[in-house]
Amino acid sequence: MGLSTINAARIYKGQKQGNPGEETVLEFEKFPHVALSKVYGSDRQVPESAQTATAVFGGVKINFNVVALKDSVRVSDCNAQSSQGKAAEVQSIIRHAIDQGKSTGVVTNTRITHATPAAAYAHSAHRDWESDADMNATLHGNCRDIASQLINNNHDIQVVLGGGRRAFLPVTEPDPETNSMGVNKRLDGRNLIETWKAIQQGKNKKHSYVWRKQEFDAVNENDVDYLLGLFSPSHMEYELERNNGSNGEPSLSEMTSKAIKILKRNVDGFVLVVEGGRIDHAHHDTKAKKALTDAIEFDEAVKMAVTLTNQQDTLIIVTADHSHPFSLTGYTVRGNDVLGLVDADGFRVEPSTDGLPYTSLLYANGPGYGNPRQNLTGVRTDTNDYLQQTAVPMEYETHSGEDVGIFAQGPMSHLFHGVHEQHYIAHVVQYAACMGDYADDCDKKSRISGASMNSLSLLIIISCLLLVE
Repeated sequence: MGLSTINAARIYKGQKQGNPGEETVLEFEKFPHVALSKVYGSDRQVPESAQTATAVFGGVKINFNVVALKDSVRVSDCNAQSSQGKAAEVQSIIRHAIDQGKSTGVVTNTRITHATPAAAYAHSAHRDWESDADMNATLHGNCRDIASQLINNNHDIQVVLGGGRRAFLPVTEPDPETNSMGVNKRLDGRNLIETWKAIQQGKNKKHSYVWRKQEFDAVNENDVDYLLGLFSPSHMEYELERNNGSNGEPSLSEMTSKAIKILKRNVDGFVLVVEGGRIDHAHHDTKAKKALTDAIEFDEAVKMAVTLTNQQDTLIIVTADHSHPFSLTGYTVRGNDVLGLVDADGFRVEPSTDGLPYTSLLYANGPGYGNPRQNLTGVRTDTNDYLQQTAVPMEYETHSGEDVGIFAQGPMSHLFHGVHEQHYIAHVVQYAACMGDYADDCDKKSRISGASMNSLSLLIIISCLLLVE
């Protein structure tokens, strides 16, 4: 969700409301404090999501494709991870919050074991080690898959909502949604969902596991301590294609609402991470309409978070872990359809040298390449699966290395100003809530508009929202 995505989503949201679009203000654009984040990693000028999410949640830059391990561990080096042990692990704001007695949650519309959410709770020398089936049997060391880490080591996270059910269920069992075999992935025979239930029952906690919307809707936020929701074998649906019926999936904003209502019952506050990860996936496929529609739904999640919290005691941070080579181009006139072709006036200002029309939204690389370039005269460029044209042919579009925005409101949000290293975000969160590296560095008896600093709540919405109370 780079600045170009924010710009295009702003226009698209306004045009869907019948306006020219450019004047539209997204919910997080109303926040009083704005900064830029430098997203490079320890070993990459242009990063991927596991290393950038680790920077946001853990406060250090690390290596490509590694989840929450210091840069002394290279990708796929299970031996290094095992031999260095705890010394190599990067502790996230979720773990720091749990240690301080706060409630915690992780919400995403990707697989819950995918790179960005995994960085909030797991440690893995490869982001793809989501289930035991994803790990090479010849690995040297004692590394565990991400799904098993979530259930066995992080069962104290109170709200976990997303996709990725297949990493938690044995291959010998059918998927509950389709009743099909061959969907689930675990080879060790373990049903981690049943393990989670047994753990919560052993702690005498009120808990609920849900996998479809009707069960999710039926959860009483005031009568459950722990909620696990896995709504799809893999990623959840794009918002454009989401089934919102009883057997379908909740939206990102609905999951955000449910999570906050459960977590805010803790008088010591909470930390909630919310990821709108399907924006990224649509960009990789160069399907701009899907990316922008998910960005608008993400904005609805931000609106929900603002509505359900108090700015006096809740720090809300909206950011992205990285951007994409996506741009709005062509000297278009005000109100030009953001999903359409560059208008005649814009084309006259700077015509294409091949004389063919082009869309205002373009990607630098990806699957939309054609040689010769397709003539778009009469082509519907606003369909759900239209692929924007690209300059370089690739199976999937890449990330970009440009700075991304940080938007913040609430206590200590003024600490975001100017241009920051990406890992600075995690340090602001810890400092604001007097936890982690800064647990002993602030006066917990001080008050913020009547709220104790150690009861502060935080919400990070990454692409991406972070909420801290």
